[in-house]
Amino acid sequence: MNREELEEMARTEREACSRRPRCIRVCTGTGCISAQSDRLAAALRERAAAGGITPDDVLEVGCMGLCACGPLVQTECSGNVYQNVRIEDADELLKAAQGEETSLQRCNTGMPFFTRQKKIVLENAGRIDPERIESYVSNQGYHALLDVLHNLRPAQVIEIITASGLRGRGGAGYPTGLKWATVAKAAGTPKYVICNGDEGDPGAFMDRSVMEDDPHRVLEGMTLGAWAVGASQGIVYVRAEYPRALKRLKTAISRAERHNLLGTNIAGSGFSFSIELRVGAGAFVCGEETALIASIQGGRGTPRPRPPYPAQAGLWNCPTLINNVETWASVPAILRSGSEWYASMGVGKSRGTKVFCLTGAVCNTGLIEVEIGKTLREIVFDIGGGIRGSGTFKAVQTGGPSGGCIPEELLDTPVDYESLRSLGSIMGSGGMIVMDQHSCMVDVARYFMEFCKSESCGKCIPCRAGTAEMALLLRKIAEGLADAADVQRLERLCEMVQETSLCGLGQSAPNPVRSTLRYFRDEVMAHVLEKRCPAGVCPITRQKGEPTHA
Repeated sequence: MNREELEEMARTEREACSRRPRCIRVCTGTGCISAQSDRLAAALRERAAAGGITPDDVLEVGCMGLCACGPLVQTECSGNVYQNVRIEDADELLKAAQGEETSLQRCNTGMPFFTRQKKIVLENAGRIDPERIESYVSNQGYHALLDVLHNLRPAQVIEIITASGLRGRGGAGYPTGLKWATVAKAAGTPKYVICNGDEGDPGAFMDRSVMEDDPHRVLEGMTLGAWAVGASQGIVYVRAEYPRALKRLKTAISRAERHNLLGTNIAGSGFSFSIELRVGAGAFVCGEETALIASIQGGRGTPRPRPPYPAQAGLWNCPTLINNVETWASVPAILRSGSEWYASMGVGKSRGTKVFCLTGAVCNTGLIEVEIGKTLREIVFDIGGGIRGSGTFKAVQTGGPSGGCIPEELLDTPVDYESLRSLGSIMGSGGMIVMDQHSCMVDVARYFMEFCKSESCGKCIPCRAGTAEMALLLRKIAEGLADAADVQRLERLCEMVQETSLCGLGQSAPNPVRSTLRYFRDEVMAHVLEKRCPAGVCPITRQKGEPTHA
């Protein structure tokens, strides 16, 4: 496919869409699917003829963001978004699709949840049909790829990514351009490109949504990266718990190959690049680069010491470029609009935008994308709408099991890599859990430590034994069986595990505990010295017969 053919495909698709004014978009993101939006879409197709539309007018689109009000449905004729739509509302939706008055509850798209976001990675979510390459192309899809292949040298692409300030969105925030340059300079062939879709943080679904909602965006980003570093083979590693993402990626790869946007001699450029899927078994540790590579090679998913780094000796001991889903999805927009445009967003060394799963005790739970540098207060109280009901804010946990809990007095902290790290937390892949007064910070720390203990691969003693011992001490505190010496022992263990573990899982496992001891020490000591849980959650409360809030 050449540029003229791509433009023709985009034009034909836009014209076809303009002839379908009664289109209905049904959100089939993670949250809405759990509320049976897929069954709603099926019901709409069954009733389509009676409502004056065709089954093809009912589109299953990606996440519209506001999961708290799902299922969400948008009608093309008015642009209205309807919330909390049920299967029995299908007939009312068909009326709305024809511009008639309806009793359905409209979603206020002028609320801060929508207006205070900046969507780049999620720009197509809720708008395009993920199953059709034509839908992606009509929204500037693959335009950057063809421009780059015919107009830029690989080194120029790396310069643009470097100048943009893009950093890896998988957690550590390593400069993307520097990683690409390292792989490009590495000796040895073949070179590989890997997309890390092994999202494992509890409650996180950022990467899942991108793979389900806009799979071609990920493929285009990987192909651009492959051109830049000289790779010929790509792999998308996806956890088995994401069957919809796997299905849509498989379809996207097939469609891209059919239109010569993947495969041999892409768009007549002389560059060849193919992508295959690999399914992970759900081990959290496989989110670590070397463990992921071991899994792809058919081995046990355990990390290895570095150096050598995957950039020099990765998959099959060849130079390998690994980025996570969100990082790859950022690349096409940067190469379309330029490094200066992307670098104009953000603060300090943290540029661009970040996708978060905003969950917990907040009113507006869902999937959001904001410019880096917004404060925690803006995210929780403006975009998130504050605490549900009559609750009061207690803490926000960022970074998943590797992150930390941040108290109310630090809500004005900007959300960027360096600021969060200074608080004892991390950006992570994008989980953000809001907690109210009914959350016990000892219980939260215990939960994350139990998770890290169960997900430890066991290869190194500090992580294998240290996380188990820390989990035991936290259980003792929660049950009112610990003393002050146990708290000191817990602190020493945190330092030992962080300093001596082999990989990032063990090194960051103590973060939730350390932040709890740093900011909520009074609550910990209430369990230890007074044998009570201030939040009324822990076993101490049940043993004393007091009311619980669990």
